[in-house]
Amino acid sequence: MIFHNPSGAPELACEQCGCRWFDRMHGTCYECGSQVPAEEIAEFDRALQAFWAKSAGKEGSAAVPGANPPADA
Repeated sequence: MIFHNPSGAPELACEQCGCRWFDRMHGTCYECGSQVPAEEIAEFDRALQAFWAKSAGKEGSAAVPGANPPADA
């Protein structure tokens, strides 16, 4: 499940429990242990790309601190 934080950036939440904390090494939710499906990760990546594209004109390529913007941004 994808929701948007107060700054407008997308965040991925667990479909099973709603938790936003994931073990990225194992692809599971820290709270309930559910596996994060590849489709959800792909959907989140698309939402993140759209966010970067929309915010590129406002803040430049540093719209998401610590994240790598898409190559065409």
